[in-house]
Amino acid sequence: MKFAVVTGASSGLGETFARKLAARGYSLLLAARRVERLDELKLELERKDRVEVECFPCDLAKPAEAEGLAARIEAGATPDLLVNNAGFGTLGFFHETDYARQVEMVHLHVLAAMRLTRAVLGPMIRRGSGAIINVSSVAGFWRSGGNAGYCATKGWMNDFTEGLRIELDLLGSPVTVQALCPGFTRTEFHDVLGVDRNKIPSWLWLDADTVVEASLRGLESRKLFVIPGWQYRAGAALGELLPIALRLWLERKSPHKRR
Repeated sequence: MKFAVVTGASSGLGETFARKLAARGYSLLLAARRVERLDELKLELERKDRVEVECFPCDLAKPAEAEGLAARIEAGATPDLLVNNAGFGTLGFFHETDYARQVEMVHLHVLAAMRLTRAVLGPMIRRGSGAIINVSSVAGFWRSGGNAGYCATKGWMNDFTEGLRIELDLLGSPVTVQALCPGFTRTEFHDVLGVDRNKIPSWLWLDADTVVEASLRGLESRKLFVIPGWQYRAGAALGELLPIALRLWLERKSPHKRR
């Protein structure tokens, strides 16, 4: 039986990953802050899919708790798949937002993802199999006002994943790494931020099932960047080609902006 670790598994893309992996026969280690939701999901998946599910309640924005999850992973069997999905956004211009919250974002998106990747990557390489999905965002290719810290951490995640791919290729390792870069997705993420969905054009919205299925298909071909949706693939490609002045003009008009 294959084994996967999924962070941020109590809702949104993390929960969708958990459901789809359980349906594919994976046993699961699910990490998130909300204990009741984790327990409900565990009972449902064990009953429905007949797989083993372990819950690990933790707040990965706190270094000690991220270290605790890493230690749990290192003490057990090496996962076949790690999904670094846990994340959050903030509202407002950087100089106006709660600085402690910005630091927590860096701890979660950067340091926790790095620590958990370190926990599994060496063993995967030695075993000769395994995969890591870093749930990033198209925000890693573009910037927007009111979203500076989030875009920066997702840009780091894209760069980190690409750097790991280069190292794996140099080693001749079959281990797969992927940066999953969705755009606006119908989950609780934007609801928690208080974003009015009606202000975002309907053609920009994706559903969680579509995003996760694209990610899992991408693993089969060792695709480095998975960007679900033609509109987002075109946008990411365009951002790499535009002159800086034009890109800044478009970024100032981003639907991500908070003011």
